[in-house]
Order: sequence, then C-alpha cells, then structure tokens
Amino acid sequence: MNTSKQLKLGSILSYAQMILSVVISLVYHPFMIRLLGKSEYGLYSTVASIISLLSILNLGFNAGYIRYYSKYKQAGDTENIYKLNGLFMIIFTIIGIVSLIGSLFLSFNLKWIFDKGLTVNEYATAKILMLLLGVNMALSFPMSVFTTIISANERFVFLKVLGMLRTVVSPLVTLPLLFLGYRSIAMVSVSLGLSVLTDFCYFIYVKKVLKNKFIFHGFEKGVFKSLFIYTSFIAINLIVDQINWNIDKFLLGRYKGTEVVAVYAVGYSLYQYYMMMSTSISGVFTPRVHHLVNETKKDSFEQRKVLTDLFIKVGRVQFLILGLVASGVVFFGQPFIYYWSGVGYEESYFVVLLLVFPASISLIQNVGIEIQRALNKHKFRSLAYLVMAIINLVLSIFLCQRYGAIGAALGTAVSLVLANGLIMNIYYQKACNLNILAFWGSILRLSLGLIIPIACGILIMQFIDLYSIWALLLFIIVYTAIYCASMWFIGMNAYEKDLLLKPIRKIANKIIKKK
Repeated sequence: MNTSKQLKLGSILSYAQMILSVVISLVYHPFMIRLLGKSEYGLYSTVASIISLLSILNLGFNAGYIRYYSKYKQAGDTENIYKLNGLFMIIFTIIGIVSLIGSLFLSFNLKWIFDKGLTVNEYATAKILMLLLGVNMALSFPMSVFTTIISANERFVFLKVLGMLRTVVSPLVTLPLLFLGYRSIAMVSVSLGLSVLTDFCYFIYVKKVLKNKFIFHGFEKGVFKSLFIYTSFIAINLIVDQINWNIDKFLLGRYKGTEVVAVYAVGYSLYQYYMMMSTSISGVFTPRVHHLVNETKKDSFEQRKVLTDLFIKVGRVQFLILGLVASGVVFFGQPFIYYWSGVGYEESYFVVLLLVFPASISLIQNVGIEIQRALNKHKFRSLAYLVMAIINLVLSIFLCQRYGAIGAALGTAVSLVLANGLIMNIYYQKACNLNILAFWGSILRLSLGLIIPIACGILIMQFIDLYSIWALLLFIIVYTAIYCASMWFIGMNAYEKDLLLKPIRKIANKIIKKK
C-alpha cells in the first residue's frame, strides 16, 4: 500500500479506534467498577497514576527519532538509519532499566508514599499491582522503539489495526476473570500479557516486513546532544501533563484513601472522553497550519489574517461539539454517573464539571498549539504550563486535604483558568500574530445558540425525574435535537452548515445514481 493510502486509511482508522475505545470504555466501566468495588477501583487508579509518573523518563525522544529518520531517509543513508535504531534501543533500554529500579523502589516503600492512606490488605495488593505495572512500564520503553520505527515508515494501518484488536480483546479477557472473582491483580496481569503479545508483533513486523536492522556502534557525532536539546521542551510538556493529570490521584490516595480516589477517577474518566473529541478534530489541521505559515511572510498582516481565520474556523467547530457535551454534562451528568458508576459517586459530577469547563478554553484553541510549533514559538507554552503545574500541585495539596476529590479538581481548575484562559490568550495575541479578540467575539456570537438549549435543560432538570433510565435516555435525545436546531438557526454560519451538508449531499447523490 502506498504512503498516501496509508495516511488516508490510517487517519480513518485513528478516528475509528478513538470511537471504539470510548464506546468500549463506556460499556466496560460499569461492570468493572462494580465487580472491583469502590475501594479496589480507587486503589488500582492510585497505583496506576503513580507508575505512570515514570513515563516522564521518555523525555520526548520518540519525536527526535522521527526527525532524524526523515533526515537520513531523504539522504538515502540506510546505514545511519540502522545506527539510529541502535542508538535509540540503547537509550530506551537504559531508561527501561531505570524505570524498573524506580518501580521496585516504589513498591517496597509504599508506606512512605501513602502514609496512613491505605489499609493493611490494600498495601499488600498495591505492592503486587506496583510490581506488575512497573514491569509493564519498563518493557514499554525499549519496545516503543519498534512502534516509533513503524510510525516513521508510515505503516499506520498495521499500528491502528493492532491497536483496535487490543482495545477489543482486553475487556473480553478481563471481564470473565472479574466475574469469576479475580480482581485488580488479574486485570493488570491481562494488560501486561497483551502488552507483551502486541510488542512481539511490532518486533516481528520491524524485523520481517520492514527488514530494519540495529547497529550499536559508530554513531554520528553530536546526535545525542542534538536530540537532547530538541526534546527538552517536549520533556517539560510530559512532566506538566503528569503533574496535572496524575498527581491529584496520588495526593488523594495519600491524604484521603482509595475510595476518594475512585470518586475522582470516575470524573476524570469522563473528562478524558471529552478531551479526546477535541484533539481528534484539531489533529486533522496540523499539515494545513504548517502550510499557511510557510507560504506567508512572518508577522505580516496576511499571515495574521489566514491564521486567525483558521483559528476561528476550527475553534467554532470544536465549540459546537464540545458545547453539546459540556452542557449535557451539566443537565444529565448526575443521573448518568449514578447509572454508569453506581451509588457513592455523587461528587464525581462536580469533579467532571471542574475539569471540563476550565479545560474547554484550551480545547477549543487546540489548533493554536500547532500554530505555535509552526512559528517556532512553543517554548513559552512549555514554561507557562510548567508554572501552571507547580501552582496546581501546591493548591491541590491544601485543597484535597480539606475538600477531598472536589478540592483536588478545584486546584487543577484554577491553574487551567490562569494558564489557558489568561496567560496563553495574551501570548497568542502578542506573540503568535493571532487576533484573539476576533476569536472570542466569534465564539460569543456562536454561543447565542446556547440560550434556548440551556433554558430547556433547566426546565428538564426542574420538572423531569431523570433517575428513570428511560426518561434519561429520552431527554438526552430531546436535548440533543433542541441543541442542534438552535445552533443551526441561531449560531452556525454558512461555512459550518456546508461542512455538515456536503457529506449528506454526496451520500444522497450516490443513492440517486444507483437508483
């Protein structure tokens, strides 16, 4: 299959994998959380969040591989590609060993980490979970070299198909074990087994299909130093992400116990699905952003206009989708969480609200990240987000001890508003040649379409018992219809309407031609 077909099909499969992952998670979660129980689900979430902190050791080297691979491939330098493979295998094997040592240290010092946050039985389970997840993390580093090589060779179809298979197989194997009475240890063991199996498939593909080799000597002078400089700001972003999205669970586990972690984890899971919807849209526009930057004069009025136009177009489309979901969470979130997770997760509703609304500022501006990179002005964002992460950490330490899961989410919310709502918008206006006032003016005009749905949502909450499953499903459909109609007639412009009508017309024309 040629490169263009790989890219096209890979893109389609990427969306399919995202949808499949969300659907399976939504169906699988209620069974998993009930079979594990609140305490053990919280324990699993806490341990997983601690081990995931070790992923910081990656330092963004994968991005560096693709950069150098492209350089050597363009020059037809096969030998240096093989040397690059060898260098990265050495780097990631060392990182894997360090990661394993780190996870062993953590597993044997759990009381230092959690203090009095766990019971005696939870400490015993946590130790086994930490070891299994630690082995999984340690193996993932050297094995990631194979997935990076496959990506660099643009063999996206193989990657996505294997990823989709794993997404489907994992719950099919795990659920029967949970029903038989096995708990989080069995769940993590299945995950480890599937990781080893898929990693072996990647290894075979690289060796037998791509016929790549590994040379472990004679590396080009200065490559490692150059790689380290190139990936340093990517590494900062990795650190920031880990602090923002995993430290809360660790703090809650230490100060409040596993049941409070479970409450936070339910809210965070729903936020993750929300975030995935945004990133899947903005990712499509990455090549377009770089093309516009390259064909216009730096800091010119023309560049300001074309980049702002794209920024507004993409932001409005994201707002249309995220506005439906975010407002839906407000009106239907409480009964949905009740049916999805069970009794005892009432505070998860407030957790998801505190994460969704502040994050929405950056999510509708996701294409701005690519604009920064294309303009080579992304360093400021990394440093600003590092400051944000430190603020989040300090606030969360104090707030989670007093207010539990809601306090931890509030600390994250405040830092998100400061960084995304204030600092980054000023930076976009001043340094990235974007008209932010025009952007928010356009979003404000679009948001007029929310007035009718919000009024209807308030009436539904006041007069309808949404804790009846059929009433909940019916009024979610009714609300969605009202939202779509209101946005169509009040909010959307001709371009957005055409985006929706074009594929409908194409399908209709094909049906007419067949007849």
